[in-house]
Amino acid sequence: MASTEEPESPGETGKSLPPPPPPPARLVDLFRIVVVGEIVWFGVLVVALFTGPSILAWTAFTGVVLGGIGMAIMTWQRSAARKGSKTAQQGI
Repeated sequence: MASTEEPESPGETGKSLPPPPPPPARLVDLFRIVVVGEIVWFGVLVVALFTGPSILAWTAFTGVVLGGIGMAIMTWQRSAARKGSKTAQQGI
């Protein structure tokens, strides 16, 4: 008859696994992602303006503005983290 016991997990044996390696910087660098989003929204805005005023133009304009605000906030947070501010977010 087969054993019904489950295999021991690494935590039960007293041995802990090493932490996983950090992901590549190109995958976690949010600033690059926001810049690419800004470029896309700006391209959509240009196309929408040439096709005539529409809800798409306003949506693209809003995307560009909010992306710019996001980049400003990220720059501000990075600056605060570099200066050693206790309230700054780390890792962005």
